[in-house]
Amino acid sequence: MRLVIARCSVDYVGRLNAHLPLATRVLMHKGDGSLLIHSDGGSYKPLNWMSPPCRVDHLDVDEELAGAGVVELWKVTHQKTGDTLTLRIHEVLHDSTHDLGIDPGLVKDGVESDLQRLLAEQVELIAEGASLVRREYPTAIGPVDLLVRDADGVAIAVEVKRRGDIDGVEQLTRYLDLLGRDPLLTGIRGVFAAQEIKPQARTLAADRGIQCVTLDYARMKGIDSGVPTLF
Repeated sequence: MRLVIARCSVDYVGRLNAHLPLATRVLMHKGDGSLLIHSDGGSYKPLNWMSPPCRVDHLDVDEELAGAGVVELWKVTHQKTGDTLTLRIHEVLHDSTHDLGIDPGLVKDGVESDLQRLLAEQVELIAEGASLVRREYPTAIGPVDLLVRDADGVAIAVEVKRRGDIDGVEQLTRYLDLLGRDPLLTGIRGVFAAQEIKPQARTLAADRGIQCVTLDYARMKGIDSGVPTLF
């Protein structure tokens, strides 16, 4: 990756024309060929960019541009659409190249599959004395996340979400309707489990006779969540 900090102006010509007036910016020319233009703000989103496949050409600076203070002229061309990104660089403050190697990719923690796995190992959070029947219990419209039986042997269908909303409650309702037709699961009830459950989802769940359970992911992992408790 090449990192350049420079005073520059930028013009994008293509499906949308755009102009960035002269200012100091970070130019990132990545190994995949893409070029991204960042300012000191706006979080991760670049001001403008060109995605691969593209080509970066360093053009000669004519007398007119040189007279206006331009020291370098870059033209980035998208090889499929023909869109162009032209950078007029007036001053280079930093220029370095770094080999970042192969990135192993983002490893996410706390996704729904993690919550489902932990809850399957800690089904007592659903009901005291409960036991797990199966994860991803099949139905005709897709699997319900967990099928559990409580201490009395009553089946419980559990839908697990990171953020629980009305759609999740509706999804569990459909599962319960199908599972309730199985004579082996007579009297099945539903539990909607999530790290955060929206008020509208709680209201709908209560109307459908579905229990809501809020999950503390850190505590389920055995980590102190930092939330004060009475005991």
